[in-house]
Amino acid sequence: MELPKRKQIRLPDYDYSAPGAYFVTVCTQDRRCILSDIAVGALHEAPAVSVRLTQIGQVVDETIRSLPARYSKLSVDHYVIMPNHIHLLLRIEADRALREAPLRADGTRSLLAKAVGYLKMNSSKRIHERHPELQLWQRGYYEHVIRNEKDHLEICEYMENNPARWVEDRYYQA
Repeated sequence: MELPKRKQIRLPDYDYSAPGAYFVTVCTQDRRCILSDIAVGALHEAPAVSVRLTQIGQVVDETIRSLPARYSKLSVDHYVIMPNHIHLLLRIEADRALREAPLRADGTRSLLAKAVGYLKMNSSKRIHERHPELQLWQRGYYEHVIRNEKDHLEICEYMENNPARWVEDRYYQA
């Protein structure tokens, strides 16, 4: 039996250890809504949006905040914790970025993959202390290389407005 082939998400010939900005999305296993609750209500003319993190979401939040201390050339420019996924805007700074990431199996280095792996592994480990049966994250993650200022601004706007548009989100589950 032939297994289905996974869609290639990486840009061919792009050096993912290079300094730059990256938009990352990580989904929970089976897209379960276990990270936060979103309430949208009207406050005068603009909708008021409230994102309340669950205990699991709080662990994920703490792990995200710990990334820059773990990787000195990585910064978390912005992030949002949705009910069943997270969006991160990560930036790799120049000079030591290559030295902080170990060699990958293919001989390249990827601080981005290392940081996302750390986030998934360490948040899962902490959550398993209370919920040993819970598989927190789905395999893999989505990444997008931010190519220019326009791309950066559009992604920031998308992330900022994502909670208000939760019911329209492609990951939405009631």
